[in-house]
Amino acid sequence: MTMNLSNISTIRQLLSRHGFQFSKSLGQNFLINPSVCPRMAQQSGADASTGVLEIGPGIGVLTTELAKVAGKVVTVEVDARLLPVLEETVGHLSNVQVVHGDILKLDLSKLLGQYFPDMDVVVCANLPYYITSPILMALLESRLPFRSITVMVQKEAADRICAAPGTRASGAISAAVHYYAAPQVLFPVSRGSFLPAPNVDSCVIRLDLHPTPPVNVTNERRFFALIKAAFGQRRKTASNSISAGLGIPKSTVSDALKALGLPPSIRAEQLTLEQFTALNEQLL
Repeated sequence: MTMNLSNISTIRQLLSRHGFQFSKSLGQNFLINPSVCPRMAQQSGADASTGVLEIGPGIGVLTTELAKVAGKVVTVEVDARLLPVLEETVGHLSNVQVVHGDILKLDLSKLLGQYFPDMDVVVCANLPYYITSPILMALLESRLPFRSITVMVQKEAADRICAAPGTRASGAISAAVHYYAAPQVLFPVSRGSFLPAPNVDSCVIRLDLHPTPPVNVTNERRFFALIKAAFGQRRKTASNSISAGLGIPKSTVSDALKALGLPPSIRAEQLTLEQFTALNEQLL
């Protein structure tokens, strides 16, 4: 029988049985709002023919919902103390496999080949907030055939990730994400939805991966270095930031901007993905 993993009393009894205490360093906040995980699972795009990679299952509340809609769920948990908890909560589910490991250190290509042969794969996860960007970028940069990535993140991070390049809210992560995927905000999640309650609100977002990037970049490594440098000193102009970040003369950057019909005073958040691409070509 499946436990009610959104019930505070059930959670406390479960964790007490296993002598588990929350780890601040691992950013552990467990969901107690019963409507969030079913909604995430439904909007992840998973169905009976789909495999789902979950990251950081906690006590298995999202895992349980994903198992209802997906053909196979592989969930990766870094905290060994949660393995016996997960054995109790999701061990009986025939289409769930728990893998103990660090998602940033695992060979994801090997994992997909082992568990999801000939299956479409989506990612769905409640990401630890302290490591949201590294995990998202690792998934995107892996170039593995994920169809989409649906994650809960801090609201501020969601706003930045989904902001279109060239708009005030955009940052380096915005440009990188839009290069690989089309992001959208699905729905908000209040801080009171968690135990213990964090001091921030959250959002569920989905990234639908592009079959090919929307811009044609000659040198990707240099392209992302340029974006990182441009946003490295947000209070300065893009030419100042890029000059400092890449170690090239400011006049070279200014001349490149001028050649593109852009003012030397332009700031990084005003540059679109197409303009970053053109600037990268000018500076190569």
